[in-house]
Amino acid sequence: MKIAIASGKGGTGKTTVAASLTHVWPRPVVAVDLDVEEPNLHLFLKPEITRSEPAYLEIPVADERKCTHCMACADLCQFKAITVMAEVLLIFPEMCHGCGGCLAVCPEGALTPGRRELGDVSFGKVGDHDFVMGRLRVGEAMSPPLMRVVKAHLADTYSNDEMDIITDAPPGVSCPAVSAVMDNDLIVLVTEPTPFGNYDLQLAHKAFSTLGIPMAVVINRDGIGDDSVTEFCLRQKLPILTRIPYDSGIARSYANGRVIAAESPQLRTVFVDMAEAIARLTTEALEVTHA
Repeated sequence: MKIAIASGKGGTGKTTVAASLTHVWPRPVVAVDLDVEEPNLHLFLKPEITRSEPAYLEIPVADERKCTHCMACADLCQFKAITVMAEVLLIFPEMCHGCGGCLAVCPEGALTPGRRELGDVSFGKVGDHDFVMGRLRVGEAMSPPLMRVVKAHLADTYSNDEMDIITDAPPGVSCPAVSAVMDNDLIVLVTEPTPFGNYDLQLAHKAFSTLGIPMAVVINRDGIGDDSVTEFCLRQKLPILTRIPYDSGIARSYANGRVIAAESPQLRTVFVDMAEAIARLTTEALEVTHA
């Protein structure tokens, strides 16, 4: 079972929900932070990091002696990461997306695989649960390649589905957010009951609907704003998993890096019920898929 915790914008409480859900999850689970530009799930779960390793992207390396300046590589590259100017083969590593197409089309073998560092991937333990986090290198412009490396580690390590996966996705609806949620069994959208929250929820719902993945909603800071989020969920038949109350104590717990489900029996019950609802929704969706 793979669950992505997402949001239409930052600041809705997405990481708060991911941390608490991991805390109460009744089965072995892997908590994954795919918000690689600004990972902060570890600040709440406080994992024991057991190892970290650098992550790389394959990029082309040019051998000018073999290049005939045929332009096959430049014509293929849609990102202008490789070109020929004044009969000089130029490669711009920071623009390369690592597709490998230029290596395949070069008729002279003038391009060979090289690599550039994207960031690092860390592995650890949170009690009985596993923890995986990607962190983008300072100055690296693209996060999806590093996210693919993290996902490849997950596929290699947990290929037989013996553990559930809870992913803290990047906020918003841009390419990194879509990359994070696209292969999950359920997308949980965290929002707040305000006009701004409703607007961004609608953006997220529209963007992720194209993926054909079931979605559900968590309303954070319930008690402020208006009923527009609830009304939108009713119109779109989006299940509301839970409502987290607007409470200064929750804000203080967040500010001090504490998991709110561990702060009170009432909040723990909220997330235990939410975990059970997620299990039901995911099981129903999988049954429909395999029917």
